Amino acid sequence: MKVFFDTSVLVAAALKQHPHHRRSLAAIAETDRQTACCGAHSLAELYSVLTRLPGNDRLGGDQALLVLDGVEQKMEVISLTAREYRAAINESSAAGVLGGRIYDALLAECALKARATRILTWNVAHFRSLRPEISVKVHTP
Repeated sequence: MKVFFDTSVLVAAALKQHPHHRRSLAAIAETDRQTACCGAHSLAELYSVLTRLPGNDRLGGDQALLVLDGVEQKMEVISLTAREYRAAINESSAAGVLGGRIYDALLAECALKARATRILTWNVAHFRSLRPEISVKVHTP
């Protein structure tokens, strides 16, 4: 079984104060590089969130990079080629995906490319609104 981790789970796992921290961290702890993966774009999203948090919760760039190192050590990072990106965008447009939901669609394509059997996310509704072969794999940690 291969598990794809959405950015929302990676963020929650990284932040002790996050309401979903324990469940997210536990889900990641149950996996290894053979059974876990995430999208390459999630690394940028994770860095962005961690370095723009309000007040004392904000991480410095070096601290955020350490979190990214941990993600890369724990799971395979899946990238799409330019052709795969464009095909996913075209398909998403035809399906009525608009705005920022395209990022969820692209991450879902990474999950399909990795042959993930489960997609763990805290944005269940966003992922379940995508194609049926994606929506059936969506779960919370």
